[in-house]
Amino acid sequence: MPKLFSINAGLSLPLRKPFLLYLCPLLFLAARSFSQDSSSSFSVSAYADAYIAFYTDSLGPGEYQKFPTVSPRSEQFGLNIAQVSAKYSGKIVRGVVTLQYGDIPKSSWSTTFNFIQEANVGIRICKNLWFDGGFFRTHIGTEALLPKENYTSSIAVLTYYEPFYQAGFRLNYNPNDKLSLFLYLLNGYNLYEDNNKKKSLGVLATYAVNDKINFGYDNYLGDDSPVGDSISRLRFYNNLFLNLKFSKVKITAGSDFCMQAHSQIEDADKTAAMINGLFILSYDVAKKSRIYGRTEFFNDSDGCVSGIFPDNKNQLAGLKLWGFTLGGEYKPTENSYIRVEGRELVANDAQKIFYWNGENKNTRFEAMLNFGVWFPQ
Repeated sequence: MPKLFSINAGLSLPLRKPFLLYLCPLLFLAARSFSQDSSSSFSVSAYADAYIAFYTDSLGPGEYQKFPTVSPRSEQFGLNIAQVSAKYSGKIVRGVVTLQYGDIPKSSWSTTFNFIQEANVGIRICKNLWFDGGFFRTHIGTEALLPKENYTSSIAVLTYYEPFYQAGFRLNYNPNDKLSLFLYLLNGYNLYEDNNKKKSLGVLATYAVNDKINFGYDNYLGDDSPVGDSISRLRFYNNLFLNLKFSKVKITAGSDFCMQAHSQIEDADKTAAMINGLFILSYDVAKKSRIYGRTEFFNDSDGCVSGIFPDNKNQLAGLKLWGFTLGGEYKPTENSYIRVEGRELVANDAQKIFYWNGENKNTRFEAMLNFGVWFPQ
């Protein structure tokens, strides 16, 4: 996901702890053998994030909260993610494999391929043009999924409803150092396995004005109606994002707009629309410390992405809410962080989707403490 300068519960594949212990030495041995070829490179990286969180939304001990992704369990210590990646880059062939474990993949990822974050291989067609195939992280959105890739630890509600992963083919063309173009042919929206015989298209374009300014546009076009559904619900999802870095100030802004055919609540023959946005500001207060804030809004009145549910007035509706996040970060080293963060989400008055102290409420407060480290630096 093109963010800074740079998921459904259940497990279906067994993974024992020794698996990663056996895998790491094999990856390092492979790296040593590949390094003998001066025209190629092989790298291994790892990342882990641990947390403790609190939510004013009583779902019970060990349960995932609403919009579960980062730090999704309340009042307990948890592991957001532990991942290891192997990446090979040659003149003609390239590939990457990332394996993952923790609350983020368990709550937010494919149940069939829960431990595979990405696994794809590519071949160079000609200068600056690559063809890749396999499992990819999503190309949609302003924010990334992992805390280390964002200014905040949590992700906005709008990011939760964006796809996290995808399977298919990709064309990647980089005419120069500033512009990157991608064209995707995919199984579907947030799908590794196809749910019908229809394929989907996606586009991503990013442009770096300089090392301080970059922006981009991405989209998704596809019909993910299940087999046997006679009504086509063609979805056209669009995202725009902007990143700015000026001295101690960093800014990220983005907005999504989605249209979906035959999806209005009041008239099923008409096209529904969704719009949302976010704005993030980060300020470096010292060499190793910063504070940050995020504001977000989400308006999916016809539920084309968030789904339809009865509100407090017994009217069918899609999700509408806004939120504000405030946090701080300290970096003991260049490849680690400690973050404390709080957020309040406020849904529409009639959408009492949270539950606290025996009452249905339209607001939720959450707080989280995150510890992260990765290598290489």
